[in-house]
Amino acid sequence: MTKRILVTGGAGFIGSRLSERLVEEGNSVVCLDDFRTGHLRNIEHLLGSGRFAIARQDVVQPLAFEVDEIYNLACAASPVHYQKDPIGTLRSSVFGAANVLELAKQRGIRVLQASTSEVYGDPIEHPQEESHWGHVNPIGPRACYDEGKRCAEAMFFDYWRVHSVQIKIIRIFNTYGPRMQPGDGRVVSNFICQALRNADITIYGDGTQTRSLCYVEDLVEAMVRMMHTGPEVTGPINTGNPAELTILELAEPGR
Repeated sequence: MTKRILVTGGAGFIGSRLSERLVEEGNSVVCLDDFRTGHLRNIEHLLGSGRFAIARQDVVQPLAFEVDEIYNLACAASPVHYQKDPIGTLRSSVFGAANVLELAKQRGIRVLQASTSEVYGDPIEHPQEESHWGHVNPIGPRACYDEGKRCAEAMFFDYWRVHSVQIKIIRIFNTYGPRMQPGDGRVVSNFICQALRNADITIYGDGTQTRSLCYVEDLVEAMVRMMHTGPEVTGPINTGNPAELTILELAEPGR
């Protein structure tokens, strides 16, 4: 049975791939994006499908869409972008969560929150378990993103407890693949851009810091499967690769 689905942040790296998947399955998708970090080039090929529409709007503005499901991906995700406008980042995370939850409550539909591994802050255990409460600096330069996403998770669970909204929360780890932005400051895009320029690979520190990497199509598969779980499944669920690589290992030729 096909559905009409709202994807906030649908013109971004992950949101555009999710939108593609949902359209390919025969659904109608409304992509809501203010294009601060998303790009029309990521989604313009979907416009001819007859099952894809763009709503140019900030998620902090009230939402009024007749849809059957919501995927909430609206928020800048890389430090380069979310630290550029920290107040805007907080507003997107917190007010945006409130808006999608209100719409889900009004329509009695499911809503999936794209949260982040950053809710754990500076890791004090490996691997990260969903039961770990985190070790976050609430007033540092990354707090706009970390605490914004933590607040969004809290709001999701309060809407579930108080209003019985059908929530799904996933925590996204380091995702890579086509449509990554070259200047987002992440290790995979940095390495690829330097390699394409035939430049030296830059490794910060001693290179023993680790990353758990997830290919974008695998992440989209996890998101869709999570949305299709029963009402007893709320998450949060970590989505990523259980194996970790050091930055030195990632930089090795042939890796």
